[in-house]
Amino acid sequence: QVQLVESGGGLVQAGGSLRLSCAASGSMFSSSFMGWYRQGPGKQRELVAGVSSGGITNYAGSVKGRFTISRDNVKNMVYLQMNSLKPEDTAVYFCNANFWDGSSWRDYWGQGTQVTVSS
Repeated sequence: QVQLVESGGGLVQAGGSLRLSCAASGSMFSSSFMGWYRQGPGKQRELVAGVSSGGITNYAGSVKGRFTISRDNVKNMVYLQMNSLKPEDTAVYFCNANFWDGSSWRDYWGQGTQVTVSS
């Protein structure tokens, strides 16, 4: 079982920065692919950034160069540093853990944290 708890969301003006944190419990964290997803009003959930167990990162085109994902396998934490925020970044941001448990892929989600960017 994996539990994910996000924090760090809030209201910020355009051009500002926020840092999201995701605290993970469970022994599978270090072997998990960790991702940050977001879901804006009336939109589908989309992958914003991901980091593999080996530290390889990938980003959605809309955030590349502005957002940075990182992980700390000692503290079981994943972070999303968001700079130069735009109103279109407004969404609920979710932390996700994806890993192979030996027989199937497992997918876990946090409860989400709201990010609102004002113009």
